[in-house]
Amino acid sequence: MTTFAGRETAAPSAASFIELDERWSTHNYHPLPVVIAEAAGASVTDVEGKSYLDFLSGYSALNFGHRHPDLVAAAVEQLGRVTLTSRAFHHDQLGLFCRELAELTGTELVLPMNSGAEAVESAVKIARKWAHRVKGVPDGTAEIIVADSNFHGRTTTIVSFSTDETARADFGPFTPGFVTVKYGDAAALRDAITPRTAAVLLEPVQGEAGVIVPPEGYFADVRAACDEHGVLLIADEIQSGLARTGTVLALDHEGVRADVYTLGKALGGGILPVSAVAGRRDVLGVLKPGEHGSTFGGNPLACAVGRAVVKLLNTGEFQQRAAELGAHLHDRLNALIGHGLSEVRGRGLWAGIDIAPGGPSGRAASEALIARGVLCKETHERTLRVAPPLVITREELDRGIDAIAEVIRP
Repeated sequence: MTTFAGRETAAPSAASFIELDERWSTHNYHPLPVVIAEAAGASVTDVEGKSYLDFLSGYSALNFGHRHPDLVAAAVEQLGRVTLTSRAFHHDQLGLFCRELAELTGTELVLPMNSGAEAVESAVKIARKWAHRVKGVPDGTAEIIVADSNFHGRTTTIVSFSTDETARADFGPFTPGFVTVKYGDAAALRDAITPRTAAVLLEPVQGEAGVIVPPEGYFADVRAACDEHGVLLIADEIQSGLARTGTVLALDHEGVRADVYTLGKALGGGILPVSAVAGRRDVLGVLKPGEHGSTFGGNPLACAVGRAVVKLLNTGEFQQRAAELGAHLHDRLNALIGHGLSEVRGRGLWAGIDIAPGGPSGRAASEALIARGVLCKETHERTLRVAPPLVITREELDRGIDAIAEVIRP
């Protein structure tokens, strides 16, 4: 009950909040019918008091769980000092954040931005300018090789090289300068390289496509092709990076280094948007004052939270949790193949699971999981993404997997 004008009234229902969303917010998402009011760790509570396990983690933005105390403390402390200066002035958090993130990722220079899509857009601009100024590709002719089924964001430039018709339809004309090859096919990628090729832009694990891990040796072959032809390798680690797969960067599993990384989501600790481009000094260094910027990119509050995220990752605890709990997750999910699942893919505490024919659709399975106190989300027709916060306990993980097993059982 709530009190209004001295009278006790019923608390607003989930349906009333959903009705507000449907009436006043643009329908660019199709959310599940849950209205979250509070959250902590790996759990959330809806407006009607029901608790759920979070098996999505904000698409990896919540790697450290909801309201991690160290991250909240860093945000609150910075809120009491200064939150925004714009890049017209220096502030006392920017250089520290850039240095600490570079040291964590083994890179040399950092460009802070806000959203993941903004980081990818920035990397595209950097690659093109590098190609024109360093490689000698004529201005306006540089090309970037991408993979089919990619997901790098939803800006007009990024959807120009998407192969998802839902992302593309009615948003043209599209930006030229991109060449698409099959993900995991190193020979096709090598064949696509020309003297105009500036960069190759790839996800180490394709998240939106269903948590697709490429064949062993793929990235080593891609790296060799890039080196042979003087082409940059850009790794989009926005979903896969920052401990999700059991290492700081998912590309670390391949023993390969990229020239440029895009980072985001978990870099903001689930508190605010923080993204970055990190890479070689001679590549990011092509940008000069006035050529690229962002009013909020690298703001003091973002840098303070980002520094706290880096500090958590420096302990190695979350990488270890993702590796150990991830092994348990995959063991249990693989045991469901033939018992409601047809395929399991992924790495670390991240899996894409295909529901076998005869079972529910991905949407129906997600809705059925709500009734069992688990929040998960489909991608495509028959695939669920499983990506709980890295703070989840083994017992909580088992409870969520048990619920999945019940829902997908034919």
